[in-house]
Amino acid sequence: MPVNLANGTPLSWDAPELDADTKAMLDNLQPNILQAHVREHLSVLLIGFGDGADGKRFLRGLVPLMKSARKHLEETRAFNATKAPGTPYVGVGISKLGYLKLGHSTAKFTDDAFKSGLKRRKDTLNDPPVSAWEEPYRKEIHAVVLIGDATEAPVAATRERVLALLPATATVVAEETGRGLRNAQGNGIEHFGYIDGRSQPLFLADQVAAEPGRNWTPFFPLSHVLVEDPLAPRPARHMGTYLVYRKLEQNVRAFRQAEEDLADALGLTGADRALAGAMLVGRFRNGTPLRLHGKPSSDGHPVQNDFSYRDDPDGAKCPFSSHIRKTNPRDSRDGGLERLLGVMMARRGQTYGTRTDRPWDEAPPRTRPTGGVGLLFMAFNSSLQAQFEFTQQSWSDNAGFPAEGTGHDPVIGQGPRDGKVTFPKAWGNAQQGAPQPQAPQTVTMKGGEYFFMPSLAYLKSL
Repeated sequence: MPVNLANGTPLSWDAPELDADTKAMLDNLQPNILQAHVREHLSVLLIGFGDGADGKRFLRGLVPLMKSARKHLEETRAFNATKAPGTPYVGVGISKLGYLKLGHSTAKFTDDAFKSGLKRRKDTLNDPPVSAWEEPYRKEIHAVVLIGDATEAPVAATRERVLALLPATATVVAEETGRGLRNAQGNGIEHFGYIDGRSQPLFLADQVAAEPGRNWTPFFPLSHVLVEDPLAPRPARHMGTYLVYRKLEQNVRAFRQAEEDLADALGLTGADRALAGAMLVGRFRNGTPLRLHGKPSSDGHPVQNDFSYRDDPDGAKCPFSSHIRKTNPRDSRDGGLERLLGVMMARRGQTYGTRTDRPWDEAPPRTRPTGGVGLLFMAFNSSLQAQFEFTQQSWSDNAGFPAEGTGHDPVIGQGPRDGKVTFPKAWGNAQQGAPQPQAPQTVTMKGGEYFFMPSLAYLKSL
């Protein structure tokens, strides 16, 4: 029977009674999709093919370096039990132009955004013109190869093996290096200094069991992330996913100044000044949700994720305009809008750029970088249009969501910020203060592309 992507229960990937189609799906699915693979060190190779036949041979030659989703899950379980190290992650994505270069029609792909390519989605996403992108990203990109691991040496060695397979007719159009950024407690953060990646859709039974939710249900069906691979030998059991890849540069100095300006406007002093940044992000820097606490919890506590906003209808605790409320409105325990609309994405990004300062501390804005650092945003979708593009256009860039006068997402929102926004006079007080200017846009898209991450069965068939 075909794999049930809409199953209302998490996937027990190791169950003895698992049907043959689902087993075949796991044995042919790329890793890092259903469960994040460690990518503390990440190499991103963006490839252009000069010859389709050479491109096919290159992609087929990568298969021995890759592992399946099942193998990755088995390695993860072994590591959790015995700390036995796993093998590096190698992932492969192909763009619409890449499939055409390989001689394959994209007619069977269901996502119009993928079949357009990221460059042609400017009006939908409020992106900068392609002429303003970094020069390598203005070129045609046919494939992406992702190489990740916990330590640098395996990534470097695997990268050399990948490059050795590259034919003379192909070129590395662009290359990016991602490195994990962590705070003093060892938690992963982004360059503005906030714990990142905490709220993710969970698809597997052991994931959901480790994070039961009474106020927010993190489980989402496979239909949120997987689709049939239309060019694979057996699409009903050979699955893939759409990848959005975007290089997002962060102006840390400008964001930190926006925090300071908001704290001054709200009359916050001393330790309470941290509330200003939390109102922009929705969490304090150490991950404490503003919905639950008006002050950051003690360092070292588990980052809480079991909450919704259904008991904060007026934005008295977490403002409607905060980043995490704009992009994950959690309007009910069972997933609400995210589940109804199918918009939750499996985010797998990584920070890039080096810092000499400490991103998590309270040093003044003038000591912070204005560029050269940011996020290699990556997310897996079953529909780029219904998930990534909807979130960016209808939520982040929509000044009227989730309520009139909310303004743009202060972190990733794009577009003019003419209107003002309000914040509660005090945490937990539904009365709003005087309107304040929106935080300036401090994240700039520098280039990217849409890819399809095909099944291993497809790659083997080339």
